[in-house]
Amino acid sequence: MKLFCALTLLAASVPAAVNPQLKQVTTVYILAMSGGMDQYLANRLTTMGVFQVVTDPQKADAIITDRLGEPFEAKLKELYPPPAPPPPPAPPVPAKDAKDDKDSKPVVPVEKTSKDDKDKTEDSGARRVGSFNHGRGNIFVVDRKSKNVLWSVYERSKDSTPGELSKTAERVVKRLRDDLTDKKQATN
Repeated sequence: MKLFCALTLLAASVPAAVNPQLKQVTTVYILAMSGGMDQYLANRLTTMGVFQVVTDPQKADAIITDRLGEPFEAKLKELYPPPAPPPPPAPPVPAKDAKDDKDSKPVVPVEKTSKDDKDKTEDSGARRVGSFNHGRGNIFVVDRKSKNVLWSVYERSKDSTPGELSKTAERVVKRLRDDLTDKKQATN
């Protein structure tokens, strides 16, 4: 029993492991958030020197957002559109005989479509149920390239006054800074 208590205390005193990819992030782009929290986070991230906040999403290593799910994914596609597919190769042109030119009519290729193809929608992916559309108090750091959530915290504001939003942003950024420097949080 003493061994169990000792291991429990030891486990509680060890900080949670931080995603190593988070330590590679130097620049962040902050998406608009409810209540204007993005402005307060940008201010605190900058003044506390945790990350460099950029206004060009192309220069960001990561994205900071307060929601995940389909709206977030759509915003990522808008900010970082996938590369255009290469043009299809031109079909080979068959050689013609002089005899065929007199009697032949030009052939126009027709794309074959079935009735089932007309009923298909472009979005054939599965719909997600229960996305984090309005997660008040959740803040996520998402890797721009892999789209993995590197860090998250739940820190809800008591109200939406500027003073309280500023205090909440400060708590979020302090927690992020502490996690980046592997410091143990005093309060859980």
